[in-house]
Amino acid sequence: MSDQQQKNASAKLWGGRFSETTAASVEDFTASIHYDARLYRHDIIGSKVHARMLAKQGLISDEECAAILKGLDGIRAEIESGRFEFRRELEDIHMNIEKALTDRIGAPGEKLHTARSRNDQVALDLRLYLREEGEALLELLEAVQRGFAVLARRYLGTVMPGYTHLQRAQPVLLSHHLLAYVEMFGRDRDRFADWLKRMNVLPLGAAAMAGTGLPIDREFVARELGFPAVSANSMDTAADRDFALEFLFCASVTQLHLSRLAEELVLWAGKEFDFIEIGDRYCTGSSIMPQKKNPDIPELIRGKSGRVTGALMSLMMTLKGLPMTYNRDLQEDKEPVFDALDTVKASLAITAELLENVRFRTERLREAATGGFMTATDLADYLVRKNMPFRQAHGVVGRIVAHCQEKGMELTDMELEELRQFSDTIAEDVMDVLTVEGSVNSRVSAGGTAGVRVEEALARIEQQLGIAG
Repeated sequence: MSDQQQKNASAKLWGGRFSETTAASVEDFTASIHYDARLYRHDIIGSKVHARMLAKQGLISDEECAAILKGLDGIRAEIESGRFEFRRELEDIHMNIEKALTDRIGAPGEKLHTARSRNDQVALDLRLYLREEGEALLELLEAVQRGFAVLARRYLGTVMPGYTHLQRAQPVLLSHHLLAYVEMFGRDRDRFADWLKRMNVLPLGAAAMAGTGLPIDREFVARELGFPAVSANSMDTAADRDFALEFLFCASVTQLHLSRLAEELVLWAGKEFDFIEIGDRYCTGSSIMPQKKNPDIPELIRGKSGRVTGALMSLMMTLKGLPMTYNRDLQEDKEPVFDALDTVKASLAITAELLENVRFRTERLREAATGGFMTATDLADYLVRKNMPFRQAHGVVGRIVAHCQEKGMELTDMELEELRQFSDTIAEDVMDVLTVEGSVNSRVSAGGTAGVRVEEALARIEQQLGIAG
């Protein structure tokens, strides 16, 4: 091999033992810089603390550390100004920054990688990145919760039909329905917060997979980077992507919840329900049908749930057959994570906006809550309070409903004597439970839809979210 061939082969930062240059097709296939460039800031933050630790431990001089820190700051400024040239042949963000640093400051730059590997370096970068983005997701989830709480306060007292099997079931307060989503997205916040605690562990120091024989101080790095703990096993650290997998699970559940909400908004905006009006700024029209006003935002949110769940499945399949410890397959962790993160963030942000631009048709909601034997369960409960076994009460009310359907009437159309034909337990006070208001206000069990319970729940949520009631 000629001297020039040897020089070309060793141009890679890892190329000392290679006698041939990397094929262009291999460089294209293995490069990740086109998506992991977004980790530049976290890579630089981790490298600066690593350099300071190396100087503290006497592995590099203070002068070399100062040159490294200044060089890294200059690279960050170039990246953020758009002047930095990312080179595909350098594979990833770590090698691009290290090569630029070495070109800028010379020999001190070559010492930065002392006592670390790209294996623990990328694990650090991804944890730093997801920790930051996780906090942003918590804020977005809270914004969505606040949107629902504001609507619940605005429409307090409005009655609507509650549904099971997408059929009208029992009358409920609209605010009760809206607060159900506050609870749902509250669980999402709890999941992300719990995940943040579990993933907030320093991986740097595991090196390639066995640790290092050099006298590093992992606890110093952990303190400087805000990690409450260091990883306990270097092999597990190099192999672990549970934190990314768990993030994708949390993201998938959140996107599924957004999809369920989106489905209701799509239904409610249609003329078959006609429960809501979405502001014109948050709808689109048809290219052929002039009358159309399409709820494209919730439709897209619903559609995007597939790609987030797909990201979870993708990483699960990547991890399922990997032996200890690091394998290049793990490069495939970032694209699904980044895509899912971008999708969930965008969906949460637009949902918070959308909630500010939804108006409920209160008269239509009440109208829909008055028909369809919506208070049949209340009539059964009435009979139970009169000491009739529930199964008997269920049968009596079922026969009353069948009678009404045959006659083309509602429960509220029946006279007392007509009702008593089915049970002489029924008395004049039955009429109170057959009204929509009577039904709603009777649901006083903890977590129920009675006005007093909904007001209590709303006050508690407003206090938690810092909203003035």
